[in-house]
Amino acid sequence: MATRLQRLPTISPARRLAWRAGAILAALLVTTLFLAASGRDPRLLADLVVRSTVGSRFGLEDLALFMTPLMLTGAAVTITSRIGIWNIGAEGQFYAGAIGAAAIGLFLPGPAIVILPLMALAGILCGMGWILIPTLARAYAGVNEIITTLLLNFVAALLTSYLAVGPWHDRVTGALASTGRLPVQIPEFWGAVHWGFPLALAIVLALALLMARTGWGYQVTISGANDQAARYAGIPVRARIIAVMLASGGLAALAGVFELAGTVHRLQGGLANNFGYFGIVVAVLARGSCLNVLPAALLMAFILDSGIVLQTQQLTASTVLAITGLVLFLIALGDELAHYRPVAPRAEPTP
Repeated sequence: MATRLQRLPTISPARRLAWRAGAILAALLVTTLFLAASGRDPRLLADLVVRSTVGSRFGLEDLALFMTPLMLTGAAVTITSRIGIWNIGAEGQFYAGAIGAAAIGLFLPGPAIVILPLMALAGILCGMGWILIPTLARAYAGVNEIITTLLLNFVAALLTSYLAVGPWHDRVTGALASTGRLPVQIPEFWGAVHWGFPLALAIVLALALLMARTGWGYQVTISGANDQAARYAGIPVRARIIAVMLASGGLAALAGVFELAGTVHRLQGGLANNFGYFGIVVAVLARGSCLNVLPAALLMAFILDSGIVLQTQQLTASTVLAITGLVLFLIALGDELAHYRPVAPRAEPTP
């Protein structure tokens, strides 16, 4: 009798980590074969990637700058997944936060110690406002939040481009693609890395504690696992949905604030750089754990940083995107296969 596969309901973190490591090695092997077949030297490219990302201070600074928005957008999607909701609109909330922060930074004069907190507050409120309609539609009418949040991404991107090239365009230099430079910016604490990085790190750690160690986090988890049972137990499921979705919008918007005030220093089209969508990938890799957002964001930042390095070696953006997709696909496949184990057939009893 042939050996069959048995699906395990739960697996240990060590087992999942082992399968992910195997998936990454498999992706590296396939990528190496592809690069060798195209006439390139995989060893030289690998050496360049390592030296340019984790092998130099400049590379580590880039990783930290990539991680900052990824941690926040990843956490934004992760906390909604805990209650059984998928916020696909982190990209739009990112733009909304950047717009709110830019409005304060560009038009409200004052010292940085006053303006920067106001920018963060305005950005968070704009992010919450941007997700408010999908939130109410989901909480009171059961409207699928995936469609509503996704469609608002395009509206936010177009609104940002309109403001950057229209009413708020740079009147000093005459540039048509962006607003003027913000008079205030988040201070740097290590090279080009601004204080948004440790703040984002602290926020994700605080969220992990909130979700794992408090009654509120427990209620959110129970509401996501079985909303009927949660209501029977007296948990206000609708209130939890509203709170989680608004918090998610605020987190993604804060990522936009940090990117605007810490890295780009002006509002422009394409500011989000797909960080909202990459946050979904981070959340999938984190599998519902806010703590796992940190290594997932690091992996995603490394992939993005490596992609830029490879593009400097005449690899096309499409090739880099294909390699990125291969890595993520094999990791997702490894996560699924980790739930299976071979089971030997039972011996038939002797008559």
